[in-house]
Amino acid sequence: MIELLAMQFTSPGPVVVEFGPVVLRWYGLLIATALLIGVTLSQAIATKRKLEPDAVGDAVLWIVGGAIPCARIYYVLFNWSAYAGDWGQMVAIWRGGIAIHGAILGGILGGWLFSRLRRTSFWALADVIAPSLILGQAIGRWGNFFNSEAFGAPTDLPWKLYIPADRRPPAFANVDYFHPTFLYESLWNLAVFCGLMLLLQRDRLGPWRPLKNGTLFCVYAIAYSLGRFWIEGLRLDSLTVGGLRAAQLVSIAGISLGALGLVWLYGLRRSLPDIAPRSSQG
Repeated sequence: MIELLAMQFTSPGPVVVEFGPVVLRWYGLLIATALLIGVTLSQAIATKRKLEPDAVGDAVLWIVGGAIPCARIYYVLFNWSAYAGDWGQMVAIWRGGIAIHGAILGGILGGWLFSRLRRTSFWALADVIAPSLILGQAIGRWGNFFNSEAFGAPTDLPWKLYIPADRRPPAFANVDYFHPTFLYESLWNLAVFCGLMLLLQRDRLGPWRPLKNGTLFCVYAIAYSLGRFWIEGLRLDSLTVGGLRAAQLVSIAGISLGALGLVWLYGLRRSLPDIAPRSSQG
């Protein structure tokens, strides 16, 4: 059994192919792939939940438009000493250095603005996007692998990640292998995705009432945050606030808000505050 689990991960490098000044990087390719799959999946879910697929496609433009710059801004702000005064490096997103929590916050803002302009239900939209979002996160984490970043503490476990000497923290210059936290989070996110898709299929599995608007997004917030809180504790490069890991603080907020939302929906039997509540849910 140990032999079956033995896996040594070694990145081939961040570049897929290079044509003179044109460089295709794994990070960008993975983000583009996740976006394409996510839009297709969200439109399929929208059709089943009686939402306009084209509207979801339009919403994605707003969500991505908010997510990508906010992901970079979030990362730069928490690493200000490394970027201060160097505007070129601040915008060099293709080299890695984005924060998923920043992307989520920016995406929520973009989705909220879209919902206000279209006078459509924000929570219905969030539920349609949630499975695609967590699947995209599962795919995107492999960008950290190719960039040899966001790895965990040293380990001698059968599964481990080799980090090149120039990517190691100075304190671990003589250590070769580290926890593959990118893999942990990718697998966790994939499991959350499967759970959300099962929830979407619940009406076919039994005589339950349709899910209330906002349910899927609340479950996503709780499930993703639980895994991220644990995995963040293994990492060596965490963004910090006053010595505390920022991702763990945000994860606690995500768990709390998601739980509060479910209590509001099913404990108090009330609808979440919305821009344009839908008369029917399902």
